[in-house]
Amino acid sequence: MVHPMTEASPAISFEEIRDLIRKLPGPDLEAGTAARLRETQLTKPAGALGRLEDIAYWVACWQGRHPPDMRHPRVAIFAGNHGVAKARGVSAYPVDVTAQMVTNFQNGGAAVNQLCRIADSDLRVYELDLENPTDDFTRGPAMSDEACLQAMAYGMMAVEPGLHLICLGEMGIGNTTSAAAICTAIFGGSAADWVGPGTGVDAEGIERKIRAVEDGIEVNRPFMKDPLDVLRCLGGLELAAICGAIIAARLARTPVLLDGFACTAAASVLWAMDRKAIDHCLMAHVSAEPGHQKLLDRLGRDAILNLGMRLGEGSGAALAINVVRAAVDCHTGMATFAEAGVSGPARAERTPT
Repeated sequence: MVHPMTEASPAISFEEIRDLIRKLPGPDLEAGTAARLRETQLTKPAGALGRLEDIAYWVACWQGRHPPDMRHPRVAIFAGNHGVAKARGVSAYPVDVTAQMVTNFQNGGAAVNQLCRIADSDLRVYELDLENPTDDFTRGPAMSDEACLQAMAYGMMAVEPGLHLICLGEMGIGNTTSAAAICTAIFGGSAADWVGPGTGVDAEGIERKIRAVEDGIEVNRPFMKDPLDVLRCLGGLELAAICGAIIAARLARTPVLLDGFACTAAASVLWAMDRKAIDHCLMAHVSAEPGHQKLLDRLGRDAILNLGMRLGEGSGAALAINVVRAAVDCHTGMATFAEAGVSGPARAERTPT
């Protein structure tokens, strides 16, 4: 279940990443049209299942088939450590907790393990060099070109054939600070607009996070020419891996559920490069971390769930699998009016002219 990043990843360059994003395939509108047509024939009033109907359409479009299928979902958690956490005291927990939680995932003791069991989902944990955190971004770029690209390539490898849905999440002490820095660099505003309590830091801890983000933006300003530079300078290995997984999922026609603030901040890097780059992604839930709702507003997205969760580890995405499966199962399993022998909606008679 746990996959350390020990073997060499495929060679890839930032220019190849940019080229991939420029050439991402769009939705399969033929499959989408078939889904819309079937919705009109099901034994219910038009629109009666609300957003479930839209989700079924979305799955068909991005799987590229009709009927859509939801038998094989997977939750992928990317775990990485952040130098800024150790250097600047931005978390309520020490960086050792990242590796400890990976062990907890492996032993089945985390919340996400229970949620995956309920959703009948695979769980994979991808460990990104936990012994070697990223550099402290308040002193310069968090990652070298090579480290960032290796993490992106590793994330791409997580998207295997045969998946009907992939849910992306992360584990990394300090990653809400990194997420806040990415959002500040991409969307503007002050660091205070994006920084929140994360793991539960007090008012002094929030001030430390704000100063760290401000310092990181200032010191890295000369190096941040495009969104990929923002990711390299302010992000983390697990956030870079999430970007890689999102790209690979698009190429593999695998719909994506994104988890919370850090995961969505990673996705915003791709959105900033191309506004359609994350159209195959749905926001699983809106986190209680204050910056997440602000980020969803900037992206123009609505979350599936709003339960006040702020755990990370893919927990919100794992929980939302059940909603996506409900949408697909209603779409594919309900009888049509003709099959059930139920009268369809009445049509107004035309008055002769």
